[in-house]
Amino acid sequence: MTAETENDTERLRELIKRARVVLWDFDGPICRLFAGHSAERVAAELVEWLEGRGLHGLLSEAERDTEDPHAVLRAVDRRHPDSDLVAELEERLTQEELRAVPSAMPTPFADPLIRTWTAVGARLAIATNNSPRVVRSYLDDRHLLDCFRPHIYGRSQDLQYLKPNPRSLHRALNAMGAAPSNALFIGDAPTDCQAAHTAGVPFLGYARNGRKEKQLQDAGATVIVDSLQPVLETLRRAPRRVSD
Repeated sequence: MTAETENDTERLRELIKRARVVLWDFDGPICRLFAGHSAERVAAELVEWLEGRGLHGLLSEAERDTEDPHAVLRAVDRRHPDSDLVAELEERLTQEELRAVPSAMPTPFADPLIRTWTAVGARLAIATNNSPRVVRSYLDDRHLLDCFRPHIYGRSQDLQYLKPNPRSLHRALNAMGAAPSNALFIGDAPTDCQAAHTAGVPFLGYARNGRKEKQLQDAGATVIVDSLQPVLETLRRAPRRVSD
Protein backbone atom coordinates (compact mmCIF):
# COMPACT_ATOMS: atom_id res chain seq x y z
CA MET A 1 0.00 0.00 0.00
CA THR A 2 1.11 3.59 -0.45
CA ALA A 3 0.04 4.87 2.98
CA GLU A 4 3.21 3.47 4.58
CA THR A 5 5.75 6.25 4.53
CA GLU A 6 5.60 9.23 6.87
CA ASN A 7 4.61 11.49 3.98
CA ASP A 8 1.82 9.15 2.83
CA THR A 9 0.52 8.87 6.38
CA GLU A 10 0.43 12.65 6.69
CA ARG A 11 -1.51 12.98 3.43
CA LEU A 12 -4.01 10.40 4.65
CA ARG A 13 -4.33 12.28 7.94
CA GLU A 14 -5.02 15.53 6.07
CA LEU A 15 -7.71 13.92 3.90
CA ILE A 16 -9.46 12.61 6.98
CA LYS A 17 -9.05 15.81 8.98
CA ARG A 18 -10.73 17.94 6.31
CA ALA A 19 -13.63 15.60 5.56
CA ARG A 20 -16.95 16.75 6.98
CA VAL A 21 -18.80 14.64 4.39
CA VAL A 22 -17.57 11.21 3.30
CA LEU A 23 -18.83 9.81 0.00
CA TRP A 24 -18.37 6.11 -0.63
CA ASP A 25 -18.39 3.98 -3.72
CA PHE A 26 -20.22 0.75 -2.87
CA ASP A 27 -18.83 -2.31 -4.64
CA GLY A 28 -15.20 -2.37 -3.53
CA PRO A 29 -14.74 -0.05 -0.54
CA ILE A 30 -17.80 -1.34 1.34
CA CYS A 31 -18.07 -4.91 0.04
CA ARG A 32 -17.26 -7.27 -2.79
CA LEU A 33 -20.77 -7.55 -4.15
CA PHE A 34 -20.08 -10.45 -6.51
CA ALA A 35 -17.83 -12.43 -4.15
CA GLY A 36 -20.21 -15.38 -4.20
CA HIS A 37 -22.30 -14.63 -7.28
CA SER A 38 -19.96 -14.45 -10.26
CA ALA A 39 -19.93 -11.14 -12.11
CA GLU A 40 -18.47 -12.99 -15.10
CA ARG A 41 -21.46 -15.32 -15.15
CA VAL A 42 -23.87 -12.41 -14.84
CA ALA A 43 -22.21 -10.67 -17.81
CA ALA A 44 -22.42 -13.88 -19.84
CA GLU A 45 -26.10 -14.30 -19.02
CA LEU A 46 -26.86 -10.73 -20.09
CA VAL A 47 -25.12 -11.44 -23.40
CA GLU A 48 -27.09 -14.69 -23.77
CA TRP A 49 -30.32 -12.83 -23.09
CA LEU A 50 -29.51 -10.35 -25.86
CA GLU A 51 -28.64 -13.17 -28.24
CA GLY A 52 -31.91 -14.88 -27.37
CA ARG A 53 -33.67 -11.76 -28.64
CA GLY A 54 -31.82 -11.99 -31.96
CA LEU A 55 -29.33 -9.25 -31.03
CA HIS A 56 -26.07 -11.19 -31.38
CA GLY A 57 -24.62 -8.55 -33.68
CA LEU A 58 -25.36 -5.71 -31.28
CA LEU A 59 -22.13 -6.28 -29.32
CA SER A 60 -18.56 -6.54 -30.51
CA GLU A 61 -16.61 -9.72 -29.82
CA ALA A 62 -14.74 -8.01 -26.97
CA GLU A 63 -18.02 -6.80 -25.45
CA ARG A 64 -19.50 -10.30 -25.66
CA ASP A 65 -16.44 -11.70 -23.84
CA THR A 66 -16.35 -9.11 -21.06
CA GLU A 67 -16.45 -10.16 -17.41
CA ASP A 68 -18.08 -6.86 -16.41
CA PRO A 69 -21.91 -6.71 -16.48
CA HIS A 70 -21.76 -2.92 -16.53
CA ALA A 71 -19.73 -3.07 -19.74
CA VAL A 72 -22.58 -4.99 -21.42
CA LEU A 73 -25.10 -2.44 -20.16
CA ARG A 74 -23.02 0.52 -21.33
CA ALA A 75 -22.47 -1.04 -24.75
CA VAL A 76 -26.18 -1.51 -25.35
CA ASP A 77 -26.91 2.01 -24.12
CA ARG A 78 -24.40 3.46 -26.59
CA ARG A 79 -26.33 1.87 -29.46
CA HIS A 80 -29.87 2.29 -28.12
CA PRO A 81 -29.93 5.09 -25.52
CA ASP A 82 -33.16 5.69 -23.58
CA SER A 83 -34.73 2.56 -25.09
CA ASP A 84 -36.97 -0.11 -23.60
CA LEU A 85 -34.15 -2.56 -24.32
CA VAL A 86 -31.79 -0.64 -22.02
CA ALA A 87 -34.47 -0.34 -19.34
CA GLU A 88 -35.11 -4.08 -19.39
CA LEU A 89 -31.42 -4.94 -19.38
CA GLU A 90 -30.80 -2.55 -16.47
CA GLU A 91 -33.59 -4.20 -14.47
CA ARG A 92 -32.16 -7.64 -15.19
CA LEU A 93 -28.78 -6.47 -13.88
CA THR A 94 -30.45 -5.02 -10.78
CA GLN A 95 -32.11 -8.37 -10.08
CA GLU A 96 -28.75 -10.14 -10.40
CA GLU A 97 -27.17 -7.61 -8.03
CA LEU A 98 -29.95 -8.25 -5.53
CA ARG A 99 -29.28 -11.98 -5.77
CA ALA A 100 -25.63 -11.26 -5.02
CA VAL A 101 -26.31 -9.41 -1.77
CA PRO A 102 -26.60 -12.46 0.56
CA SER A 103 -23.17 -13.75 -0.52
CA ALA A 104 -21.45 -10.35 -0.74
CA MET A 105 -18.19 -10.17 1.23
CA PRO A 106 -17.80 -7.15 3.55
CA THR A 107 -14.60 -5.23 2.96
CA PRO A 108 -12.38 -5.67 6.04
CA PHE A 109 -12.70 -2.73 8.47
CA ALA A 110 -15.43 -1.06 6.38
CA ASP A 111 -18.22 -1.60 8.93
CA PRO A 112 -16.33 -0.18 11.95
CA LEU A 113 -14.96 2.66 9.82
CA ILE A 114 -18.48 3.63 8.72
CA ARG A 115 -19.76 3.52 12.31
CA THR A 116 -16.76 5.44 13.65
CA TRP A 117 -17.04 8.21 11.07
CA THR A 118 -20.74 8.52 11.90
CA ALA A 119 -19.98 8.59 15.63
CA VAL A 120 -17.50 11.47 15.30
CA GLY A 121 -20.00 13.58 13.41
CA ALA A 122 -19.28 13.09 9.71
CA ARG A 123 -22.17 12.75 7.30
CA LEU A 124 -22.00 9.82 4.90
CA ALA A 125 -23.39 9.18 1.43
CA ILE A 126 -23.12 6.53 -1.28
CA ALA A 127 -22.24 7.43 -4.88
CA THR A 128 -22.27 4.23 -6.93
CA ASN A 129 -22.91 2.70 -10.33
CA ASN A 130 -24.85 -0.10 -8.64
CA SER A 131 -28.58 0.04 -8.11
CA PRO A 132 -29.59 2.01 -5.01
CA ARG A 133 -32.03 -0.82 -4.22
CA VAL A 134 -29.07 -3.16 -3.93
CA VAL A 135 -27.11 -0.75 -1.73
CA ARG A 136 -30.06 -0.32 0.63
CA SER A 137 -30.56 -4.09 0.85
CA TYR A 138 -26.91 -4.73 1.74
CA LEU A 139 -26.64 -1.87 4.24
CA ASP A 140 -29.89 -2.90 5.91
CA ASP A 141 -28.59 -6.46 6.32
CA ARG A 142 -25.42 -5.08 7.96
CA HIS A 143 -27.39 -2.63 10.17
CA LEU A 144 -25.59 0.27 8.49
CA LEU A 145 -28.45 1.87 6.59
CA ASP A 146 -29.04 4.60 9.18
CA CYS A 147 -25.43 5.76 8.74
CA PHE A 148 -26.24 6.79 5.16
CA ARG A 149 -29.99 7.25 4.84
CA PRO A 150 -31.32 9.03 2.82
CA HIS A 151 -28.14 9.81 0.89
CA ILE A 152 -27.79 6.86 -1.47
CA TYR A 153 -27.22 7.85 -5.08
CA GLY A 154 -26.91 5.05 -7.59
CA ARG A 155 -27.67 3.80 -11.05
CA SER A 156 -30.87 4.70 -12.84
CA GLN A 157 -31.97 3.83 -16.36
CA ASP A 158 -30.37 7.07 -17.54
CA LEU A 159 -26.95 5.52 -17.99
CA GLN A 160 -25.19 8.64 -19.24
CA TYR A 161 -24.84 9.61 -15.58
CA LEU A 162 -22.82 6.58 -14.52
CA LYS A 163 -19.36 7.42 -13.21
CA PRO A 164 -16.98 8.83 -14.43
CA ASN A 165 -19.82 11.34 -14.81
CA PRO A 166 -19.80 13.13 -11.43
CA ARG A 167 -23.58 13.50 -11.14
CA SER A 168 -23.95 11.10 -8.19
CA LEU A 169 -21.29 13.05 -6.28
CA HIS A 170 -22.94 16.37 -7.14
CA ARG A 171 -26.33 15.07 -6.01
CA ALA A 172 -24.88 13.98 -2.68
CA LEU A 173 -23.06 17.25 -2.07
CA ASN A 174 -26.05 19.37 -3.06
CA ALA A 175 -28.43 17.38 -0.86
CA MET A 176 -26.09 17.66 2.12
CA GLY A 177 -25.20 21.30 1.53
CA ALA A 178 -21.50 20.47 1.45
CA ALA A 179 -18.66 22.09 -0.44
CA PRO A 180 -16.49 19.71 -2.49
CA SER A 181 -13.38 20.76 -0.56
CA ASN A 182 -14.98 19.62 2.70
CA ALA A 183 -15.74 16.16 1.35
CA LEU A 184 -13.83 12.96 0.69
CA PHE A 185 -14.68 10.27 -1.86
CA ILE A 186 -13.51 6.69 -1.30
CA GLY A 187 -13.44 4.52 -4.42
CA ASP A 188 -11.61 1.61 -5.99
CA ALA A 189 -11.93 2.25 -9.73
CA PRO A 190 -10.44 4.73 -12.21
CA THR A 191 -13.96 6.00 -12.92
CA ASP A 192 -14.27 6.88 -9.21
CA CYS A 193 -11.03 8.86 -9.32
CA GLN A 194 -12.10 10.64 -12.51
CA ALA A 195 -15.52 11.54 -11.07
CA ALA A 196 -13.93 12.91 -7.90
CA HIS A 197 -11.47 15.00 -9.90
CA THR A 198 -14.24 16.45 -12.07
CA ALA A 199 -16.36 17.24 -9.01
CA GLY A 200 -13.41 18.82 -7.17
CA VAL A 201 -13.66 16.30 -4.32
CA PRO A 202 -10.51 14.92 -2.64
CA PHE A 203 -10.10 11.22 -3.42
CA LEU A 204 -8.90 8.24 -1.40
CA GLY A 205 -8.22 5.14 -3.45
CA TYR A 206 -8.85 1.68 -2.06
CA ALA A 207 -6.96 -1.08 -3.88
CA ARG A 208 -7.29 -4.65 -2.64
CA ASN A 209 -4.56 -5.88 -5.00
CA GLY A 210 -1.68 -4.63 -7.11
CA ARG A 211 -3.71 -4.54 -10.31
CA LYS A 212 -6.27 -2.21 -8.73
CA GLU A 213 -3.51 -0.03 -7.31
CA LYS A 214 -1.85 0.35 -10.72
CA GLN A 215 -5.19 1.29 -12.31
CA LEU A 216 -5.80 3.95 -9.68
CA GLN A 217 -2.29 5.33 -10.02
CA ASP A 218 -2.72 5.55 -13.79
CA ALA A 219 -5.99 7.43 -13.23
CA GLY A 220 -4.20 10.03 -11.11
CA ALA A 221 -4.90 8.87 -7.56
CA THR A 222 -2.18 10.05 -5.18
CA VAL A 223 -3.35 8.55 -1.87
CA ILE A 224 -4.12 4.83 -2.04
CA VAL A 225 -4.52 2.23 0.70
CA ASP A 226 -4.69 -1.54 0.33
CA SER A 227 -6.64 -1.84 3.57
CA LEU A 228 -9.11 0.39 5.40
CA GLN A 229 -7.36 -0.39 8.69
CA PRO A 230 -4.97 2.60 8.55
CA VAL A 231 -7.93 4.85 7.72
CA LEU A 232 -9.79 3.58 10.79
CA GLU A 233 -6.72 3.91 13.01
CA THR A 234 -6.02 7.44 11.78
CA LEU A 235 -9.63 8.47 12.38
CA ARG A 236 -9.57 7.01 15.89
CA ARG A 237 -6.41 8.98 16.69
CA ALA A 238 -7.90 12.25 15.44
CA PRO A 239 -7.63 14.87 18.20
CA ARG A 240 -11.10 16.30 17.72
CA ARG A 241 -14.50 15.46 16.37
CA VAL A 242 -15.11 15.81 12.64
CA SER A 243 -18.06 18.13 13.28
CA ASP A 244 -16.02 20.59 15.39
